Amino acid sequence: MTSIDMTLGDHITLKQLSQALRNGFSPIVEVESMDGIYKVRFHHANGVSDLSNAEGHVSTFLGTGEIRDTLGALGLTHGVLTFADQCGDEMIGVEGKAMTPDEMLAYGTRISFR
Repeated sequence: MTSIDMTLGDHITLKQLSQALRNGFSPIVEVESMDGIYKVRFHHANGVSDLSNAEGHVSTFLGTGEIRDTLGALGLTHGVLTFADQCGDEMIGVEGKAMTPDEMLAYGTRISFR
């Protein structure tokens, strides 16, 4: 675990992320789709940090292109696209069991930022 992992909280700004990456931070990047809106999470040795603005509000995106450009410019090369809204379908009676965060990362779609 790098020392930067120990100082990260639940939220990280782009500025903090850029500095952390320069200091050896190497997270697993998750891009979570929430019915057409996306948010970014960074999984690291000390937990999970949501990409947020300076006020601590989670940053949301309307497409993956902006995420690709933003994270690629910082040097990140890839991540995992997960889907928060695919558990079952109550409209047709298909029950579902919510996936765990580890399952979402394991079975998510690999994506590139470059």
